[in-house]
Amino acid sequence: MITDAGLRAAVCEAYSAAARQPAGKHPFPVGREFAESLGYPGGLLDSLPASAVDAFAGVSNVSLFADIVEGSTVLDLGCGAGLDALIASRRTGAGGKVCGLDFSDSMLERASRAEREAGARNIELVHADAERLPLPDSAIDVVLVNGIFNLNRRRAEILGELTRVMRRGGMVFGAELILAAALPEGEHTCPTNWFA
Repeated sequence: MITDAGLRAAVCEAYSAAARQPAGKHPFPVGREFAESLGYPGGLLDSLPASAVDAFAGVSNVSLFADIVEGSTVLDLGCGAGLDALIASRRTGAGGKVCGLDFSDSMLERASRAEREAGARNIELVHADAERLPLPDSAIDVVLVNGIFNLNRRRAEILGELTRVMRRGGMVFGAELILAAALPEGEHTCPTNWFA
């Protein structure tokens, strides 16, 4: 059985590799074509920095279907290269704020470059773990989660942290990969199966 630390290291390395070389071979889809297949409009992607689009590695177009009102405070949990954070930044407007949080330095570097290229002034990028959010209680109106629960066994802790940081009446919009059936015996120990 893969340990929590081993899984975390494998996930971090896989996503960091996608940030460093998006066009390389990865255990999950990456990039613009994949984003379009999930429903991100081509025109929208054209208007965003390629540094965010090229390394996109989510599982849905959560930032488009989430109910983000102008002036809200948004947490993009597992922000990756920053595509959803940039979209949320536009939707919440100058009076709102987006906190993009990730545990991969390489992804955060890419997201930071995209933020600068886009001229976004209402995004703060934070290096942290999802189960230990460096945020005050009741600070967030909307949380976006685009495929992280399937990559972290500490789901109860993550949900506890989301409960803590959400304002009363706040909302979490998430998309995740789930198994339709149990993996055959022995396959759950292979790290690449966590991305399939």
